[in-house]
Amino acid sequence: MNVAQRIIELRQMRGVTTNKLANMAGVSQSHLREIELGQRNPTVETLSYFCDALGVSLAVFFSEDKQLNPFLMSALTNLTDEQQTALANFLKTM
Repeated sequence: MNVAQRIIELRQMRGVTTNKLANMAGVSQSHLREIELGQRNPTVETLSYFCDALGVSLAVFFSEDKQLNPFLMSALTNLTDEQQTALANFLKTM
């Protein structure tokens, strides 16, 4: 799996800019860009920050079954930030 491509794919599905994802994940925009360009590899910790910011688990990130993910990701982009947070909290309790 190409980790950089997967980050880009999920970021774009969510309609999130590089700058916004970097801010949400607590990393610099230049660090994220280097990862997306394949110049650096993220640590598991950094990757988990990206996943949290994008509202996906590491398991979903690495999942090869992507048929449902684009549908869910596109549906998530229609939710407000508050709705996304509420949904994420709900899913964490399951």
